Amino acid sequence: MPVQAKIGSAQEIRLGHDPYLDAWILHFLTENNLDHAINPLENASPEQIRFMVDLDEDQFFPACTDWMLGFLLKQELTKDLLAEYSNHWKSVIRLTREQIADPYLRAKITALCRYKFKAALQSRVIIPSRLVKWLLTIFMSYSGLDDPLRDRKRRANARAYAFTQTSLYQQIVGACPKDFLACATMEQLRADLDMLELKRLFRLATMRVIWKAQEFKLQKSMAEWANITPIWESMEFHPAPDEMAAEIDAPWPEFEQLRSYLFQNRQSSQKILYLPGQSGAVIFDILIIRALIRQGHRVILALKEGFDFMTPTIWDADYDPVLADSLDGAYFLTDSQVSKNELLKRIRENQLLVISDGTRERLNLYRTSLTFARAWKESQLIIANGGFNHRRLINVSQDFTRDIVSFHRDGRDTMVLSCKPRAARIRHVTERELLAKAEKLIESMRQAKVSGKTVIFYSAIIGSIPGQTKTAIAVLNAFVAHLRSRLEQSLIINPGEHFEPGMDGDDLMYMWEKVQRSGYIDVWRFQTVEDIELSFELLGQKMPAVWNGKDATYSTGCTKEMKIALEVQKKHPELQIIGPDPEKFFRRREYGVGKYFDASLDKA
Repeated sequence: MPVQAKIGSAQEIRLGHDPYLDAWILHFLTENNLDHAINPLENASPEQIRFMVDLDEDQFFPACTDWMLGFLLKQELTKDLLAEYSNHWKSVIRLTREQIADPYLRAKITALCRYKFKAALQSRVIIPSRLVKWLLTIFMSYSGLDDPLRDRKRRANARAYAFTQTSLYQQIVGACPKDFLACATMEQLRADLDMLELKRLFRLATMRVIWKAQEFKLQKSMAEWANITPIWESMEFHPAPDEMAAEIDAPWPEFEQLRSYLFQNRQSSQKILYLPGQSGAVIFDILIIRALIRQGHRVILALKEGFDFMTPTIWDADYDPVLADSLDGAYFLTDSQVSKNELLKRIRENQLLVISDGTRERLNLYRTSLTFARAWKESQLIIANGGFNHRRLINVSQDFTRDIVSFHRDGRDTMVLSCKPRAARIRHVTERELLAKAEKLIESMRQAKVSGKTVIFYSAIIGSIPGQTKTAIAVLNAFVAHLRSRLEQSLIINPGEHFEPGMDGDDLMYMWEKVQRSGYIDVWRFQTVEDIELSFELLGQKMPAVWNGKDATYSTGCTKEMKIALEVQKKHPELQIIGPDPEKFFRRREYGVGKYFDASLDKA
């Protein structure tokens, strides 16, 4: 039966009420290869998506605009939907004709892409940006070209850089308006000047004419690129200084919305995740980032993992000396599965961190890497340049977990800045809060040791058994209460008693590792089968079959904690570890993203 639901926005869709709508959503996700259950290695888990998107348990994230979802939901090839597909088709065919000289190979790639394109038109459920990514994969696989537009991107960056080296750039960006001397306080003047600098750079970062002038060939070697100013003189774009000054200082009242996000507290720096525009624009994006760093913020720049037309990739700096020099001093974090601990460490050590978003397509949160998801979660603000980012972040009904500022020029060359505050119910648990909570626990352990008490830490299953999290907490609390009633002069730490709203598995593991490595634990006890059986007896319940044979070795969180316990024991040999044999733990993967634990075993 066809889907009869009339949906005003994706946020209105609720699962579990209409079986036909539920079936269509599963069809939509599987046809676009976005379903985590079917392809967990490439698609983000629901928990990882919730790092970025505010979703209820019965909601789904479509990875496209409401406008596009509405067309796909109708299952009709409307004129507007066909136009969207056709634009992507033309871009791929244009690329094939430009880059493939061999007529036979060109014809084969074109024919294969045409088959895939016709299949997408018939299915009427494929997101156009997903289709173009598949077509580009075909092109790259058979052409052997990993980045066919590398030279074009280098030239765009070279033009943008050349403009920044001119006296005109210094004149228009550095000029101070006369009326800026009228200020209330020095602090207000600093904030106004910071905003003026950012406003000018934001406008320059969207002026495509700067880096899209008539094509020219770089005659210089890689070692001579720095002396690149003469290239500017050979370009057709020769703006008059007064025209450029009028352009970048044009009235833009919407830009003032950014002030509240950046200057709420001048004494506290923010972590900012920055999504850049295309090549050429990225040079100005980096200047914006440098300005944000001078203002005291720390920035994570997210580039693409691989070729997506003119979008800059994390590998471009290896081939583009202009981009490499612009990013001088930045730390490139290439681990796509970085832990929360490692990410926070790198952010503390580096004011500018460069990561890959893990994709070769327009912003698609299903396909972004774990590192990108954690960078999003640890940031207070997302700044995004470009119309494509605007569509995926602003032109959607979903709320996100972080404040978002998007800027671009529309089809009429009008500057657009849009702000989307994070979802009202989202609470951002900061690193400082987690460290303060950990330090409070460590202090209580320190005082217990001074008073002669034995400090006992109890590690137990929390969420490794699907649907049993509440039961697991009840089991944990019952057993710890039993221990406290039997053991004198003991401080027993029960992790289940220290959860606060807004904290997820990442936050808890980060906080507890600080506590666990403090050196104040005397006895580290891991949950056994006998502990669980006694807990159900204490609760006055029969033990459900799903709990039979379970112990701490069933939990990947406990497995991580056993590794920490063994490492701590090497530094503090007096630490007593009680529970299952450590060798029985190491069958499991890292704890799951956003989960408290992950019950899956390694296939090996």
